[in-house]
Amino acid sequence: MLETIQSVDSAILLFIQNNLRIGVLDFFFRAMSFLGDGGTIWIITAVILLLFNKTRRGGLDLALSLLIAAVICNLVIKDIVARPRPYSTIEELEILVKPLSSYSFPSGHACSSFASATAVFLAFRKQGGAWAFLPASLIALSRIYVRVHYPTDVLAGAVLGALVALAVYKLSRKFIKSDLTIRNK
Repeated sequence: MLETIQSVDSAILLFIQNNLRIGVLDFFFRAMSFLGDGGTIWIITAVILLLFNKTRRGGLDLALSLLIAAVICNLVIKDIVARPRPYSTIEELEILVKPLSSYSFPSGHACSSFASATAVFLAFRKQGGAWAFLPASLIALSRIYVRVHYPTDVLAGAVLGALVALAVYKLSRKFIKSDLTIRNK
């Protein structure tokens, strides 16, 4: 079973490299990948949300989801699974970014992006929070396009991130009763 997954993952990456690679997409997906580096775009979003009374609770959910997802993904699962990066196992694969020293499974970019997007969606669905899934999806897909992750790495990261955010949302609503606003007297 694992061999079949590895084979399909490798075939998808080689297909992208050999059939979908064009200069404009190379530039675009490198930029999207960069946006997800270190969760920077999501950290900035959380800080902005934390600044305002009406969005503070969503900002807290986002920050907690991002932190917990990063710990679980990057400090626990990656070292347990220890899956090598695609460019370490597929000779003909050409990557579009600098080689990384961490393991491949699951994708940290996808995990942090989907944890963040899900947190924003759950907190602001009535106000159009679904917008956050667009950059999250593009960041996640960029990791396949630049060939530093297998598709299953990205899928697992996205699912893990979304589940973490859902848990944070439910637990924060259960245990944090305050609306986190600052009231002026």
